[in-house]
Amino acid sequence: MAESPAARANVLRRRLEEAAHAYYVLDRPSLSDAAYDRLFRELQALERDHPELYDADSPTQRVGATITESHLAKHTHLVPMGSLDNAFDEAELAEWEGRLRKLTGDAVDAAGYCCELKIDGAAISLTYRDGTLVTAATRGNGSVGEDVTANVRTIPDIPRHLAGEGWPPLIELRGEVYMTFEGFERMNAERVRTGEAVFANPRNSAAGALRQKDPRETAKRPLRFFGYAFAVPGAAPLPFRSQWELLETLVAWGIPVAPARRHCPSLEAVHEWARELEREIRPTLAFAIDGGVVKVNALALQAELGVIGGRVPRWATARKFAPDLAETPLLDIEVQVGRTGALTPRAVLAPVEVGGATITYATLHNFDLIAEKDLRIGDVVQVKRAGEVIPQVIGPVPERRTGAERTVSAPHRCPICETAIVRDEEEVAIFCPNVACPGRRLEALAHFTSRDAMDIRGLSHQRLEQLIAAGLVSDVADLYTLTTDQVGALERFADRSAEQLVAAITSSKAQPLARLLNALGIRHVGAESAKLLARTFGTMEALTHASVEALEAVHGVGGTMAEAVHAWAHDPAIRDLLAKLARAGVRMDEPQAAVADGPFKGRKVVLTGTLPTLARGDATALIEAAGGKVTSSVSKATDLVVAGEEAGSKLEKATALGIPVIDEAELLRRLGR
Repeated sequence: MAESPAARANVLRRRLEEAAHAYYVLDRPSLSDAAYDRLFRELQALERDHPELYDADSPTQRVGATITESHLAKHTHLVPMGSLDNAFDEAELAEWEGRLRKLTGDAVDAAGYCCELKIDGAAISLTYRDGTLVTAATRGNGSVGEDVTANVRTIPDIPRHLAGEGWPPLIELRGEVYMTFEGFERMNAERVRTGEAVFANPRNSAAGALRQKDPRETAKRPLRFFGYAFAVPGAAPLPFRSQWELLETLVAWGIPVAPARRHCPSLEAVHEWARELEREIRPTLAFAIDGGVVKVNALALQAELGVIGGRVPRWATARKFAPDLAETPLLDIEVQVGRTGALTPRAVLAPVEVGGATITYATLHNFDLIAEKDLRIGDVVQVKRAGEVIPQVIGPVPERRTGAERTVSAPHRCPICETAIVRDEEEVAIFCPNVACPGRRLEALAHFTSRDAMDIRGLSHQRLEQLIAAGLVSDVADLYTLTTDQVGALERFADRSAEQLVAAITSSKAQPLARLLNALGIRHVGAESAKLLARTFGTMEALTHASVEALEAVHGVGGTMAEAVHAWAHDPAIRDLLAKLARAGVRMDEPQAAVADGPFKGRKVVLTGTLPTLARGDATALIEAAGGKVTSSVSKATDLVVAGEEAGSKLEKATALGIPVIDEAELLRRLGR
């Protein structure tokens, strides 16, 4: 018997209520965004086709989740916080614009659209009285949220006092609290090290941080903020006429606003911006977005269009991306051996399309995480592209289990050399302690030769395996003893490729100390930390003789890293390796003087687009070697922009701010190349 519309509506309302509670209150989403949107739209259609099913308490008539009991005080917003309808493709966006035209005629053509990023974070409302922050609250159900003022005061992006002038005596400022990918990964890595549960994504972590009982716990998380709107109780007249001017005003008041916004004069221009946003801008961002927001630019027209049911503004819509979460079978769990000996489980997945990429593998971090998520081989799992790039298994779909699934436990022996594994008492990771393990050796060599390390082109994993199997290489220093004849004698190495490889290895000897330190794979030391150490100590000798106290005194180097570097430097095997590298002629110092005298000394440079001949990492290295600092976003502090093909919004912003723009040819000319 078919389900009646009323029964189906009740099922949908219950599922959406449960999902909203999990998302807004528990900070643990139970449905993907795509699944939630699909159910929500089905309920909207049912209620539209069957008016008798109207219910004021339906999720379609409310924002967020019902406020529940918690340790946080309730806060009533002076002006309700609304929500947006969604457009999932160009056709749906055109339908939205068609509805605007029915209500306003051609007025929308004169107004144009303000297009902004849709930050994947936690919405908050900030109340400023006479320019001073007095209250911060979560969205809650749109009318009543939770007071998180003490926690929000720990976020450095949010000013205690508004800058500039012209702000109303009482104002509610709206925005999103978020985390950058780098901050999120750094925080999760520390939680893995200390045995704490890792967070599924930056949004969950940001939302959870806002609801902590102790602000000191909130302060430990790298929270950031972007503002996008404000509301003035009583509808007081505002000193500007457009959404674009509103955003510029926020900036003048000291509120950070998301980059890549654009004024579009027509719907076709909006389509073009949305395509560019998904394909070109999104991969370059340091934080997660789940689409864009398109708003009628004229504030007077916004007021005329109004709001539907106290919930949804007619004058704005979210242009959503293709879903970045999918379900697929977990075929197997492999164990990889890293360069430090850490054993990391990796999920082998049935190929699935997620966010525009085909995913077949995903990291599982450690075996404790597998147990915590109750992952089993044969499960259907949810997969997400974390940070828009790294595939991540969110968890199983229990209702799709058949009983044939198999549990997984941590191995007792290394899968490569069969040495008994050990567990670090301070960490959840397990290790192969055998320094001669072929798996460790291969990954150490691969890391040493990688682009961000010694940058030796032409050495794939397969070729490194050949060199090891031939007995030519057992550690990284052996690379510098290779001859063209030795390499050329190996299968699939032509004379020309052998010559090129040996030349690349020889050229790498001149890499600065920072790259060598990163290449050597010191525990807890990455590329940026290596730069700090190299700039501070200048030479390998000074670094290896530094005390723990001297290391810890370096800004940005904590106690854990200092102890790891000190232990590494005093390992007899490492001392022997460094001696071999020095005898081979590998550089052991940092070119400090070259930085001081370079043509870009003290200048902040932004790279945008694709350069004709230089990879971005190479261009960055050249600029930094010439005294410059390469930054990721354009601001008034930027001194120069280097633009290539398809430069996009950064070029537009530089032009608007009057910042000089050059191409690759001019960059090379200034560098004397």
